[in-house]
Amino acid sequence: MELHLKKPIIFFDLETTGTNITKDRIVEISMIKIMPNGTENERTIRLNPEMPIPAEATAVHGITDEDVANCRTFKMIAADLAKSFQGCDIAGFNSNRFDIPMLDQEFQRAGVKFDFSKPRFIDVQTIFHKKEQRTLVAAYKFYCGKDLNDAHSASADTRATYEVLKAQLDMYDDLPNDMEALSEYSSQNRNVDLAGRVIYNEQKQEVINFGKYKGQLVTDVLRQDPGYYSWILQGDFPQNTKDVFTNIKLRMK
Repeated sequence: MELHLKKPIIFFDLETTGTNITKDRIVEISMIKIMPNGTENERTIRLNPEMPIPAEATAVHGITDEDVANCRTFKMIAADLAKSFQGCDIAGFNSNRFDIPMLDQEFQRAGVKFDFSKPRFIDVQTIFHKKEQRTLVAAYKFYCGKDLNDAHSASADTRATYEVLKAQLDMYDDLPNDMEALSEYSSQNRNVDLAGRVIYNEQKQEVINFGKYKGQLVTDVLRQDPGYYSWILQGDFPQNTKDVFTNIKLRMK
C-alpha cells in the first residue's frame, strides 16, 4: 500500500561511531524523501566524524577511518540537510529513541537551528514491536518476504524501513494510512524532549521519565531539589534535554 501523504516524508537512517548521543558522531546518513505525488529522491552521505571510529562500530556498519578521511564534516552539510528536512514528516527504525535525538545533537553542535516540534515522527520499529516483536532483518523477511543482505548499511536499512511500512499498511487493516495517526501510534510516550527523558502525563504536565525522580513533575523536583537542575546541565544529557529543563525552569519564574 502506498503512503497517503499530505506533505513530504523523509525516511532516514544513521550510521555512527557509537550509541552515546552526546559523545558519538554520525559517519553516514541515508535518506529517501517521498513526495505526496509518490516521487522519491534518495541519497546517502558519508561524513568525517572528526573522531576515530571504534573497531566495534566498524564491525557493525563496515565504515573505517580511511573510508571517511576525505569526506565532509557534518557541520559542512548541516544547513543544506536542515533545508532537506524542512516541512517534512520524519520516519525511521528506532528513530524516535536514537536517530532523531542524535541528528538534533549534531544540528545543535553545528549551530544550525531545526525545529523538531514541527514534524510528525513515525517509528516503524515501534509499530513492528507492537505487532510482531522482532528486528529489522526479521521485519523485512516477515513483511516483504526478502532477506536484508546489507543490514547495517544505512542505504539498505533505509530502503527496507520504507518498504516495511508500506507492507505493514497492507497487512493491518486497523493501521491508519495517515501520518498524524501513524506518528501517534508509533510513539511509546508523549515526549517533551527528543530523547524521552521528560514526557507529558495525561494532564499534559512535564514528568521526569528516568532515575530516582521518575514519575514526578519536573516543576516539583526543581522546587524540592534545587541542585537537580545543575546536575542535569553538567550531566551527560543531549542538549535538547537540557534545553527542556531550562525552559521549564524559566517558565517557573
